[in-house]
Amino acid sequence: MTGKVRRKKSEAGSLVFWLDLVTVFTFALLLLCTTLLVGCKSQEVTGTGEVRTVPAVQRKADLLKTLDRKFENPQAHYELGQIYQSERQWIKADYHYSIAISFDPAHTQAQAATVKVYIESGDTAKSKIYAEILISKVTGSADASYRLGLAFQQQLLDEYAFDCYMQAIHLDPTSAKVHKQLGYYYLGKNDKVRAEEYFKRSFNLDPVQPEVAGELGRLGVEVRIPGRVERSPRKVDKIAEDKEVYKWTRRAGR
Repeated sequence: MTGKVRRKKSEAGSLVFWLDLVTVFTFALLLLCTTLLVGCKSQEVTGTGEVRTVPAVQRKADLLKTLDRKFENPQAHYELGQIYQSERQWIKADYHYSIAISFDPAHTQAQAATVKVYIESGDTAKSKIYAEILISKVTGSADASYRLGLAFQQQLLDEYAFDCYMQAIHLDPTSAKVHKQLGYYYLGKNDKVRAEEYFKRSFNLDPVQPEVAGELGRLGVEVRIPGRVERSPRKVDKIAEDKEVYKWTRRAGR
């Protein structure tokens, strides 16, 4: 009788032990699934302009459905490429960036992201060649050079961003927005002297820029935003003369 009782207790203990193991395993599995589904997130803009965060797995599925409905969607290809790039799937990212560019040759974000993919995948030679090709294609447009520079800077490719901004100034030395962006560029480098210089140039070209005035104020420069200011021809001539100073200083001036 005593043996039967002991055997039953042993069986009960074994059952509790296995139930505990199943509970631990189930919890670990749920935790892993939650991490995979929620841990990697992406952002999308709703129809009302609101930006909301969604899991990357869900966002990828949504983008694939979008491309099933309309394959000729450059933005969807670009965003899908961003997800693949974050997953270190370089070939897939490059593919979707290439498709985005084929449908929209002026998609600077996809162009700059392609350069970044080549760098991250270890092909630095290819990244340099492609970046130089991109910059050479916009040598006839200050605005296109500026927009490409913004895309490079978004990818933290500051060297190529700087080249684009200097090319834009060479093409249009009276562009207030390019001077302003160079001010932010140097501010990001913690080079406050050069940041102040370019903010001043931008403000002189277009005094109605509260954000530039604010940056100059934080740099200790007293400025005044006029109600209406006519641009001085002498100032424009001075900036035009500086064209030669900016010309092809892309490497030496940094």
